[in-house]
Amino acid sequence: MLQISYFQENGDELLKKFSKNSKTIGIVFIILGLMGIIYPAFMSVTSAIIFGWLLLLSGFLVGYYTYYHNKKDWIGWLKTFIFIFVGGLTVINPFPGIATLGILFSIYFAFDGFSSIALAFSTKGHGMWLMMFFNGIISLVLSFLFIANWPFGSVFYVGLFIGISLLVDGIVFLSLSKTAKKLSDES
Repeated sequence: MLQISYFQENGDELLKKFSKNSKTIGIVFIILGLMGIIYPAFMSVTSAIIFGWLLLLSGFLVGYYTYYHNKKDWIGWLKTFIFIFVGGLTVINPFPGIATLGILFSIYFAFDGFSSIALAFSTKGHGMWLMMFFNGIISLVLSFLFIANWPFGSVFYVGLFIGISLLVDGIVFLSLSKTAKKLSDES
């Protein structure tokens, strides 16, 4: 009950903060997305290095937890070693990490394509079946692009798709900002 009254009393202020923050995030995401689309190799390398640093940090945190809670837990130490080793290798040489991301994207798009096509055929004769079928074909083409050009094509495709995703997310955040601003102005 306390939370509801807080939002009723401070709703306009929260909407204004949300609008401002989502506008800022949207602009940053759009800039990053455009950089990823224009410079996909740079975005791929950057993404792999960030992923490597996250693995390193996770390894140190797991090691800290294992050290202070159960020093004899060999599985905890093994997990620590694997995280730190893989993270360190990815930071030092990000290209195998990019190739791995390329394979994962390829698998994702293949599953998405086959499931979309199956769903399209199961709903044939209804409204959007042709659009679902087309979506499935596009996903299969993307999967094929990753496989046909693997591992070197991953340097281009991973960064390009991350850039497109960031661009679309940025547009969504800007739209949310405008909606929140409109709602706060109406109140």
